[in-house]
Amino acid sequence: MTWLRSLGRGRAAVIGVPYLWLLVFFLLPFLIVVKYSVSEMEAVFPKDIVTFNEGVLQLALRLSNYAFLTEDDLYFKTYLSSLKYAGATTLLCLFIGYPFAYFMARAKPSVQPALLMLVMLPFWTSFLLRVYAWKGLLSEHGWAFELITATGLDHVLSGLGLIPSPGQLMNSPFSLVLGMTYTYLPFMVLPLYSNLAKMDLRLLEAAADLGATAWVAFWTVTVPLSKAGIIAGSMLVFIPCVGEFVIPELLGGPQTLMIGRVLWDEFFSNNDWPMASTVAVVMVLLIIVPLALFNKYQAESQEVRK
Repeated sequence: MTWLRSLGRGRAAVIGVPYLWLLVFFLLPFLIVVKYSVSEMEAVFPKDIVTFNEGVLQLALRLSNYAFLTEDDLYFKTYLSSLKYAGATTLLCLFIGYPFAYFMARAKPSVQPALLMLVMLPFWTSFLLRVYAWKGLLSEHGWAFELITATGLDHVLSGLGLIPSPGQLMNSPFSLVLGMTYTYLPFMVLPLYSNLAKMDLRLLEAAADLGATAWVAFWTVTVPLSKAGIIAGSMLVFIPCVGEFVIPELLGGPQTLMIGRVLWDEFFSNNDWPMASTVAVVMVLLIIVPLALFNKYQAESQEVRK
């Protein structure tokens, strides 16, 4: 019985550590932001929403910031713009990362560590330096600029509305999505590789024995079995892209206004902490609520299958 009690305490400790981590580093900071969002701004800091005056405990919640979000089109357009660029980046990362992850998973075991190192190699360099490097590459006389203009690709990008005009690659949706795709591509490749490397190849052999071509087997066997890796990689790319600030600031422009820039302006330019906190709360809810509903749907689907 003592051994069972020790085992139970050990399991509780193992399970409790992640929940404690989420409580301290996510829930508590989020609650502080929520508190600021319903506060009133003083000269430097927001007022406390709970006050004790002459024996009376008062709770003052200011909800006008949330109402203002629905009245000002700037915030709505910025949210849509952030979701649009994050979605485009996620799709590009999936389109580029899936073939590379598939190649890594099917490569010889002796080669896989080297390929894995190549994926993680950009992390050895500062994130800021990598973004600045793309700024130099896409600026005039950069080799990427010279290559794109020499091949006439800039005219195609201009026709698609991805750059303002031929020869102007910087401060455009093209430069923004290119920078985010390059930065977050490893976050898509690694979960996909981990998922594909564990796949039972005998299923592909069974599909071939039943007359399926390699292409049919890929779409009916490999892709469904790698759905977990696709979802994990997409979430790892999409969620940070929505709130990205550095890349839009350095590579984007006025046409690529994202919610991270709005947060920066509200906090540091306008010194309006409550409004900035309101924008942040809504942004978090836009990400977490659909994700929670999706996880609930996935859990219910697994229960039905059982």
